Amino acid sequence: MFDTLTGRLDGIFKKLRARGKLHPKQVEAALADLRTALLEADVAVEVADGLLDRVRQRAASEEVMKSLTPAQQVVKVVREELQTTMGGTQAAFTLPSSRPAVVMMAGVQGSGKTTACAKLALHLRSKGKRPLLAAADLWRPAAVDQLMTLGRDIDVEVVSDGKDAVKIAKSARKTADREGFDVLIVDTAGRLHVDEDMMREARRVRDAVEPHHVLMACDAMTGQDAVVQARAFMREVDTTGFVLTKLDGDARGGAALSITEVTGRPVYFVGTGEKPQDLEPFYPDRMASRIMGMGDVLSLIDKAQEGMDADKAAEAAEKLASARFTLEDFLEQMQQIRKLGPLQDILAMLPGVPGGKNALKDLEVDDGQLGRAEAIICSMTTEERRNPAIIGGSRRQRIARGSGVATADVNALLKEFEQARKLMKSMLGGKRMPRIPGMPNLPGMG
Repeated sequence: MFDTLTGRLDGIFKKLRARGKLHPKQVEAALADLRTALLEADVAVEVADGLLDRVRQRAASEEVMKSLTPAQQVVKVVREELQTTMGGTQAAFTLPSSRPAVVMMAGVQGSGKTTACAKLALHLRSKGKRPLLAAADLWRPAAVDQLMTLGRDIDVEVVSDGKDAVKIAKSARKTADREGFDVLIVDTAGRLHVDEDMMREARRVRDAVEPHHVLMACDAMTGQDAVVQARAFMREVDTTGFVLTKLDGDARGGAALSITEVTGRPVYFVGTGEKPQDLEPFYPDRMASRIMGMGDVLSLIDKAQEGMDADKAAEAAEKLASARFTLEDFLEQMQQIRKLGPLQDILAMLPGVPGGKNALKDLEVDDGQLGRAEAIICSMTTEERRNPAIIGGSRRQRIARGSGVATADVNALLKEFEQARKLMKSMLGGKRMPRIPGMPNLPGMG
């Protein structure tokens, strides 16, 4: 989402780093460029000006201007103030121990609110909770059916008893209490913030179920208009926090940077994709690092811990070190990597890649190559996977036909596999790291 802004910031800071000592006029010129970049990213004017005022005050201090690396100090100040603007520290989403805890989801039409309900239910279940979903969005055609389908997909029960949103919410609360559910998530009707009738219904649902949290699903692609919507919901239903949806889109990111500063309420979660599992806790410090092009290794580690099997990874490392690593193991590791998401997104989380995805556009980042490699290996016999040395010319042609690729692709995979087997020895010897199929030729890789 922040690719354009990240690229702009990288250009601004490169100019600063090219200088030795900084003059106040040079800092002011950089701040003027930074203001333009923030406004182009659709950050609310009041938020951009407040952030820059704080940066200006700190950047003009004697500690920064007389340091040995003043440009680096300015970059550090901007990063810290971005983090402050987005809330400072992570706001943990906590629920009371009494059952059922009630979460009401509100939001404007098209914000991804219903999907956010299912994502939240799956997230809470992964934390040991037993959630119940209530489909109380009766205004949008097929909204109830959509939540029912999502509930089946994630194996979470959904109830929707009646033709009145308030009665559905009340009935769901009784069901949750009677059947021992830990959390009730109520999906309310998506509405326009100017629609008084629908806002009145939201207030009635809130008063009926007395939720512990009223979350607003906020479309990160709406920019400054998200601030207007958030203020309206704050006034009408007293929103306790936000779920930023569609953070994987091509929007400029102004909502993420503006909403907490304007409302005083935290962003609890961000939606990073369309799948039910694509929901992550929001960390202001990590997001600030991403925006500044500093990567986000902690989030990458979290993804790896959730998506990869630690025991299998350890077993593969042991086999690799002892030269017992087979194509079967290679296939398993590729499948583990694919669980983490698109390779370009993973690489953008690594530090030292300024400009985010924009810096990777010219690199060979081909997710399809992993799929082709998987098809090639699956077309081999068990004996061939375990002992690639037996794969001669006729076998390579048969494997190519079976996987729908050229023989050259099979040859390339086998060559890269042999390089990967030498990975541990190469790393220990300080040599260049072999290239892995589907990964770009980054510095340090052969």
